Amino acid sequence: MLDTQSIQAIQCIVGEKNLLYDPARIKAYNCDAYTAEKAEPTAVVFPETTEQVSLLVQYFYQHGIAFLPRGAGTGLSGGATPTHHEVIINLVKMDKILSIDYENHRAVVQPGFVNLHLTQKIASHGFYYAPDPSSQSVCTIGGNVAENSGGSHCLKYGVTTNHVVAVKCVLPTGRIVELGENFGDAVGYDLLGVVVGSEGTLGIVTEITVKILKKPESVKTLLALFDRVEDASDTVSALIRHGIIPAACEMMDKLTLYAVDKSHYRVGYPSDIEAVLLIEVDGLEAGVDDVAAEVMNVCTAHHVRTVKLAANDAERDLWWKSRKMAFPAIGRISNDYLVQDGVIPRSQLTHVLETIAALSQQFGLRVANVFHAGDGNLHPLICYDARNPEELARAVMLGQQILELCVDVGGSITGEHGVGIEKIQQMAYMYNELDLNAQSRLRQIFDPLGLCNPGKILPTPQSCGDRPTRHGVVSIPSSL
Repeated sequence: MLDTQSIQAIQCIVGEKNLLYDPARIKAYNCDAYTAEKAEPTAVVFPETTEQVSLLVQYFYQHGIAFLPRGAGTGLSGGATPTHHEVIINLVKMDKILSIDYENHRAVVQPGFVNLHLTQKIASHGFYYAPDPSSQSVCTIGGNVAENSGGSHCLKYGVTTNHVVAVKCVLPTGRIVELGENFGDAVGYDLLGVVVGSEGTLGIVTEITVKILKKPESVKTLLALFDRVEDASDTVSALIRHGIIPAACEMMDKLTLYAVDKSHYRVGYPSDIEAVLLIEVDGLEAGVDDVAAEVMNVCTAHHVRTVKLAANDAERDLWWKSRKMAFPAIGRISNDYLVQDGVIPRSQLTHVLETIAALSQQFGLRVANVFHAGDGNLHPLICYDARNPEELARAVMLGQQILELCVDVGGSITGEHGVGIEKIQQMAYMYNELDLNAQSRLRQIFDPLGLCNPGKILPTPQSCGDRPTRHGVVSIPSSL
C-alpha cells in the first residue's frame, strides 16, 4: 500500500479525483484481457498531460515504486497485469487528437485515443488509419504502439511501427524525450523502433505522430468457402506466389464459423464448411476488377466450393464484422478461452493446423482457429472452463506447445499481442543466452532500477531454469 506521504504527493500532481487506492475500486485493474493470471495493483492514477506523467514517474523512480502504463486493457498477453504491486498509470484521460495535417498525411494523438476513432474522424476528408486490430473499436493507439499491433490489413499495409513516425516518451527516470522525425528517417540509431513494441517496459509514450492514408479508389472483398482446411491454406500461398498481395487475407475454421453464426453477426455459413478465406484487394479503379478475377481463379484452382464478391457495402460490412467479432463470439460456445499469437511461414500453414488439431485431441480441449493467413499470424483460441483449475492448466500447457511448434517451423511466439507475462516461458525457447543478454542490457539502459513494468517480456534466471529449451539454447546466467 502507498503511505500517506506518497498518496499526498501523487494527489498534488494529478488531483484527488485522479487517484484510486481503495482495494474495492482498483480490483477491476487486476488484469487485462489475458485473464488467466491476476494480481492487485497498489493504486491507479489517471494523468491528463505529459508533464503529469513525467512528474509521477520521477516520484516513483526517486522512491523505488514500481509502475506500469495501461490503456484500454484489451491486451491479450498480460502486459498491463500487475506482477509487483505496481502503481498503474492509466492513460485513458489522455484521449485527444492534438493535430491533423491532411496535406502532409500526418496526425498527432494522445495515447488514450481509440484506434477506430481516428479513421472515423478523418474519413470525411478521404483518409483512414491503416492498422486495424480486431479490438479497434475500443483499443487505444498508445496500446497499439506498446504491442506493435497489426490487424487484418497488415499484409499489405504493415503493422503499427510502419505508421508511427515520431513519439513523445517519458523515460523510466521521468525524463521527456522525442523520438523519430515527422518527415524522413531519424539520423542515428532507430530508438523509435526500439520503443514501438516494447510493451511499456522502456517508457511511457504520451504523444504519437502517425501516418494517415488516402482511401483507395476501389475495394473488392471476396468470400471463399472450402471443404478442406489444407485447400484454404494452399490457396493463401498460391495467391502470394502468383504475385497477388491482398490488402487482407483472413482465415476462419469450422468451429469459429459455428460460433460466429451464433452471434449477432450471423452470415449463414454452411454447417459442413471446414474453412473460409476472407480476401480483400484494393487499389486503382482500373485494375482492381482484374486482380479480384485472378483471386477467384486461384481459389478455383485449389478446390474452392464457392467464391463470391460482396454484392454491396452492407454484405462486405457483415463479412468483416463476423471476422472482427470472432474472438468474443467464441464466448458463445465456451466459458473461457486463451488466445495465442504465433507466427509461421505461410508454407507451414497446413502442417501447423494439422498438428494443432492433433494437440487439441491430445489435451481434450477444443481449439478454434481464426487468423491473418496472409502473413502466417495464427490466433488459435483454446476453449476451457476457468472454474476447473486442472482444465486451465491443460489450456496453458497446450498454448505453450502451440507456440513452441511455431518456433520449431521457423516462426515466432508473437506477431502482434506481445510477450507480456503469458509468453515469458517461451522466450527462453526462442532465444539463446546471447540474445536474451543483449535484450536485458538494452532494457537496463532505459530502466536501470527495473521499475517500469517489471516482470514482463524477459525471463528471470529462476523463471527459465526448469523450462524446455531448443538445442543450443540455454537459460540466462544468474549474473545478469
